Amino acid sequence: MLNKILLLIALALPAGFVEAQDYTKGQLTVAQPWSMALPPNAPTVAGYFVINNRGSESDRLNAVDSPIAGAAQLHEHISKDGLMKMQHVETVAIPAGGTVTFAPMAYHVMLLDLKDRARLIDGQTFPLTLHFEKAGDLTVEVMVLKQPPDAAAPAHAH
Repeated sequence: MLNKILLLIALALPAGFVEAQDYTKGQLTVAQPWSMALPPNAPTVAGYFVINNRGSESDRLNAVDSPIAGAAQLHEHISKDGLMKMQHVETVAIPAGGTVTFAPMAYHVMLLDLKDRARLIDGQTFPLTLHFEKAGDLTVEVMVLKQPPDAAAPAHAH
């Protein structure tokens, strides 16, 4: 009887309680990939994660792609003339022994020409492949969340 009760409790837990996974390729770890759930008419979605390089050599994130989007780009926010501006970047350097954070108002992945909106609702996941210069390709599952993992993180909108 206790097993049945525990099973029912586990099944009743909201999908938001599922923790994002960490992914490793060579000396690189990609931690907690996530994205915000979007309204049905949103033209783009941003992806966030943390890349940790435990190695003694730098690497470079050269590109990203996902089957849910027609195009995927690396972007960053910069402050110019007192204003925050988003811009496309060709690559992102991952320093040896360093960490690069993709977060709202910082580096992020921008997915354009969205194809599979059913995977962009709270609790769903979608694949994102990161193409590194040295470590090669690494596919992660991005968790879609209603709220950022850190409630203090600013929302990202286009």
